[in-house]
Amino acid sequence: MSAFARPRHGVPFLILSFVVALSARQSGPPRPAAPVSATTGILDALRSHQLVALGDAHGNEQVHAVRLALIRDPRFAAVVNDIVVEFGSARYQERLDRFMRGDNVPDDQLREVWQNTTAWDIGWDRPIYEDFFRAVRAANASLPVDRKLRVLLGDPAIDWDAVHGRDDLMKWLDMRDRHAAEVIQREVLAKGRRALIVYGSGHLPRIDPSALVGLLEHNTTTRVFTIWTNTDTDLKPFQAGVDAWSAPSLSVIAGTALGAAPFISFFPVRPDRVTDQLRALRMEDEFEAILYLGPPSSMTTAPLPPARCLDSGYMDMRMRRMSIFPGPPGAPSPVEQLKRYCAAQASK
Repeated sequence: MSAFARPRHGVPFLILSFVVALSARQSGPPRPAAPVSATTGILDALRSHQLVALGDAHGNEQVHAVRLALIRDPRFAAVVNDIVVEFGSARYQERLDRFMRGDNVPDDQLREVWQNTTAWDIGWDRPIYEDFFRAVRAANASLPVDRKLRVLLGDPAIDWDAVHGRDDLMKWLDMRDRHAAEVIQREVLAKGRRALIVYGSGHLPRIDPSALVGLLEHNTTTRVFTIWTNTDTDLKPFQAGVDAWSAPSLSVIAGTALGAAPFISFFPVRPDRVTDQLRALRMEDEFEAILYLGPPSSMTTAPLPPARCLDSGYMDMRMRRMSIFPGPPGAPSPVEQLKRYCAAQASK
């Protein structure tokens, strides 16, 4: 998070954001946060904001179910034009546009959309991401042409044939948020459209001027409605009774006990990078709402399909890319972890 202190136009963006956040805080004790159904809450946010960013806990099956419920709700397409996703390469935008219109795209060509992103690991190969694309296509089948949903691929158009090592890949990784912000400015904001943004929560804090939301809000006049998808933090220490909420539910947190919770209790920051400004930040300074999916102990991760383990071409490709980042010394490398996972799948 060294980018937090990067100056913009001569004024440190961190300090400016921090002052704005402090001035916006309400006086008096915070009230309890109140939940509404996740679909209703997100739809309400989409009606009042041009951009709504929903955090993706990568691989999480519970937030995937929330996305599917949204897409399948007839009210969604009446409000939204676009869905901007992290898990697709802009290299294949025209191909995905054809797929979403209902054209025939062979499975092996469609798979390249999420398989050939800057992600070198198995993350997007989990079946929930293919399910997402197919769910949007199915929803579009019953919609008129002017209301069909467009999925915008936010990851830059990496050419893996030109990636031969860490430095080659880092050039693409370093442009990820900047590229996504440019896509949103060009394809959504400039055209007066409305979008749901589905990106990992690490891209959404507005205090970081190099992250997606920080870039959008610094470079445009648009305020993004940001939703923290909670999968790891126990909310009970911040507000009693949260465990009785229905899951999934959404709570707008400004002026509430959850809004007053420390930002760094949710967002991991290396101890040597925790500053006084970060310690003082509250969740409501960075996020408008929290998506409650149930207690952390109930979270589940979608597995890699066993068929991928049996596909020698896929395994060679994925292990070659994963070898670029061998992992910390003394720990099993990502390649070794994948081999062990596939061996365990084969023994079942």
